[in-house]
Amino acid sequence: MSDKASFPIVGIGASAGGVEALEGLFGAVPADSGMAFVVVTHLSPEHESLLADIIGRCTPTPAHQACDGDLVEPNRIYTLQPGTLLTIDSGRLHVRPDSASRRERNPIDLFLSSLASDCGERAVGIILSGGGSDGTLGVKAIKERGGFTIAQGHDGIPRHDGMPNSAIATGVVDLVAPVETMAATLVDYARTATSLGDLTGEKDVQEDARLESARRSITTILRNQIGHDFQGYKHNTFLRRVQRRMQALRLTDIDSYVEHLREDRTEAAALFRDLLIGVTTFFRDGETFRALEELVIPHLFAGKSVGDAVRVWVPGCATGEEVYSIAMLLSEYAGTLHSVPKIQVFATDIDEHALEVARTGRYPANLVRDVRADRLKRHFTEDGTSYLVRKEVRDLCIFSSHSVVRDPPFSRIDLISCRNLLIYLGMGLQDQVIPMFHYALRPSGYLFLGVAETIGQHQTLFVPIDKKHRLFRRQDAVSVTIPFAMAEHGGRTPRGSAETPRSIQSNAANLRGHVEARVLERFAPAHVVVNQSSEVVYYSANTGKYLQAPPGAPNRQLLAMARKGLRLDLRGALHEAMQTHKPVTRKHLAVEVDDRVQMLDLTIEPFDREGEPFFLVLFSDVGDPSPAEEIYGKERHWGQDPGAVEQLERELRDTKERLQSTIEEYETSLEELKSANEELISVNEELQSTNEELETAKEETQSVNEELHAVNIELNSKVEELDQSNSDLQNLFNSTQIGIIFLDRSLLIRSFTPAITQIFNLIATDRGRPLTDIVSHLDQVDLDRDLRHALTDPATVEKAVRSRDGTRHYMMRILPYRKARNDLEGLLLTFVDVTSLKEAEEQQRQLIGELDHRVKNMLAVVTALAQQTLKAIAEAPECTAFLGRLQAVASTYDLLTRDGWGNVLLSDVVLNEVKPYATSEGRFAVDGPAVQLRPKAALALGMVIHELVTNALKYGALSVAEGRVVVTWEFGQRDADAVLLVHWREMDGPPVSPPTHHGFGSKLITQQIRYELRGDVMVDYDPTGLQATFTVPVAQTRSDDESPAPPENAS
Repeated sequence: MSDKASFPIVGIGASAGGVEALEGLFGAVPADSGMAFVVVTHLSPEHESLLADIIGRCTPTPAHQACDGDLVEPNRIYTLQPGTLLTIDSGRLHVRPDSASRRERNPIDLFLSSLASDCGERAVGIILSGGGSDGTLGVKAIKERGGFTIAQGHDGIPRHDGMPNSAIATGVVDLVAPVETMAATLVDYARTATSLGDLTGEKDVQEDARLESARRSITTILRNQIGHDFQGYKHNTFLRRVQRRMQALRLTDIDSYVEHLREDRTEAAALFRDLLIGVTTFFRDGETFRALEELVIPHLFAGKSVGDAVRVWVPGCATGEEVYSIAMLLSEYAGTLHSVPKIQVFATDIDEHALEVARTGRYPANLVRDVRADRLKRHFTEDGTSYLVRKEVRDLCIFSSHSVVRDPPFSRIDLISCRNLLIYLGMGLQDQVIPMFHYALRPSGYLFLGVAETIGQHQTLFVPIDKKHRLFRRQDAVSVTIPFAMAEHGGRTPRGSAETPRSIQSNAANLRGHVEARVLERFAPAHVVVNQSSEVVYYSANTGKYLQAPPGAPNRQLLAMARKGLRLDLRGALHEAMQTHKPVTRKHLAVEVDDRVQMLDLTIEPFDREGEPFFLVLFSDVGDPSPAEEIYGKERHWGQDPGAVEQLERELRDTKERLQSTIEEYETSLEELKSANEELISVNEELQSTNEELETAKEETQSVNEELHAVNIELNSKVEELDQSNSDLQNLFNSTQIGIIFLDRSLLIRSFTPAITQIFNLIATDRGRPLTDIVSHLDQVDLDRDLRHALTDPATVEKAVRSRDGTRHYMMRILPYRKARNDLEGLLLTFVDVTSLKEAEEQQRQLIGELDHRVKNMLAVVTALAQQTLKAIAEAPECTAFLGRLQAVASTYDLLTRDGWGNVLLSDVVLNEVKPYATSEGRFAVDGPAVQLRPKAALALGMVIHELVTNALKYGALSVAEGRVVVTWEFGQRDADAVLLVHWREMDGPPVSPPTHHGFGSKLITQQIRYELRGDVMVDYDPTGLQATFTVPVAQTRSDDESPAPPENAS
């Protein structure tokens, strides 16, 4: 990125319990922190995320969801969109959808790894509350690139410690702190970085000298306190690690840090851990390990039996992931053999803590996700959230503390795997370590380096077998000086000591070697040895006559060093020897040496050494060097000499063969170039197609971005409406006097109104607790049974309850709580205070009782006065009728007062009037639906029934023993209004004829029905018996708030 050195970018990973932690962190972040924050959480793809709005409410720093292509700017907060994955490249965020079929389970690792690659030392990784181990690999990547890492520690905020603990267990977390202090730490870290600058940048001479002096002081302190010398560590890498420790300690001057390092031994240990950079993973760079498995592992076992051993050395093993990866490959290949040699994997490091982790062999699940499923099942044992390397693999590995710089190497090693260690060593240490690896390896042993490492200037020591994956084989024809003093323990035999047979034999061998070297030097022709690549691996004496170093960089190519006149014949002969692997000779060749010409014979002898082909090139002089005129003058007279002609013909034939070979090679190269050109054309077409697709994708992305912008605007509007609704609801809760509790399906408290605290001992922190665990002030209420019944039967439950002291009365209702799709999500429990209503009812009951008592007394007095007053005419019909009417009123009044002066059934009113006259069974028949009558209607119909009964006793069906009366009623319609039809029918009585005049009783019936009840009367004087029908509007029979009763027979 163009300005990645200008400000830190903080990647934050969180999951369960992370919202509270994020609020605690951002609540203390100032608006001008100078940092950018990117929050990655585990989100459900089916639901919209309001995380940006939640964070925005608690911090002045603007927060919004990350969009593809966003340029990361300081003093901004970016959050992950649901159903997407987030990465960063060149300072811009890249958002892509998460595949539904193969969902990425570690989005935090994905982002933090890309952040480490893009920002390097300006990357900061924070792991907050969450379950699992997501983020562990991400902080390791940030640590490897020199960034700063923090994990949430124990604080007052509820948290899930799976993710923080997994990150802390790797040993790469710089700081474990509560979220409340993280903001201040980050701000100090950023400001310290700004004021400190870059220790590795361009400085003036004086400042460079000061930094170099401080570096030497720091390495000396580390050597004295820790015991390891970092003098050969790469200077820039070393200073970057020092600078990171200074930022963590908020120091801006390197001299101050040196003083702090002298005084605090714990800081020396912290710097030592930072310098080690123990970051590795299982099967890191998968293609590289596949190349190792295919190209090297089989050769390690070749020619070895049960009595032999395959020895592997892994220096700088860190926490052991690479060691176990190689051990698994060795174990798997050994499983295919009948005769299995002993396997020994020596793993060394100077970090004791990392070695302890490696020896245990237990790793979080996230660290083994790159291991194939079959390999994971074969070599690991799952133990909860971690995996343990099986004992049979751990037994192959020997972990020990060892320094490749300070300690002598292992010997007779078949494979050395030293990956990502050399990149931290200076050239001086590399020149010491690489020859030491050559010494430690067996003949034809293998060296395995990291993808960013090379063998540098030591190409004579190793031949590459796969340059891309950094696999090398030891060159055995080259001898090197042992690069460590501890190899030179031998010395001269003390003078005067006795010579043993072994020493005599050794002296004879030395004498023979000296004589042979003398003979070769004096009498053997000049010669060199080249390998398959035409590189010289050995020179004899006196080769300067034929070979001359070319100008430019050092070059060991034989053909490049050949003198004028020799190169063409040497190329052809060498090519023929390599093709046929047979000796090749070229005679009478001329090579120009200064101003003279030397005739010579060229011989090339192929030979193999331990499976690698080499070629011995001999230069045999023919005569002494002569002037050019003499040599070429002889050639002019060769036409007169048959032998010379034959020689010329032979040389011409050789020239033609070389020319033909050259033509064939040219044609082959031409065909290859044509093929390459066609491939380039095809690649160009593919690139054009890809470019068109990218343009289309860009347009689609822009369209989606516009849609997302519109959706974001709409979402902001919805959030504002939601905030307003939430405020209204909160004010409603605070103002209402009704106690309400919202419960979920598990009967856990979700919310409640303040009024409910008078019934239950609730406080704000009780949300999420079971309601049944809370003490209530209710008397004899089985709340748990009522609530669980309401979950199974979602009908509304209503019950009157009271407090234990009896002073308060409530109407309790339990209603189902449903969402938009009518799914039952919980219960709604309400309590309405009806204490004042209960008190009013009690007062009303007392007043009605008093009134009933006085009215009964009044009726009794009126009846007694009437009887006394009419005593003289007591036998008169009018007197009897008057007293009967008084008695009917009193009887109906008794019926009303018995029911609390409320509604009474029509059947009770009828039976109350006819019961005194029902002397035998069957005299009266009463039938009809249940009809509730209000008091006024009950008194009116009671008087009507009384008059009809009295008339039937005097003149109608009840005047004879066999007479009967049937009273029925039903509902009907009149002018679209509902009416009650009451039928009176007399049977088996004396014949009936219409009256000549209407008495008081008829008038009373008409008055009660027509005027009191707004109804109608129909009377039929049928000879077989009186029939009457009374039509009363239903509205006159019941109270205004009463609904029609369902039909119900009564008799």
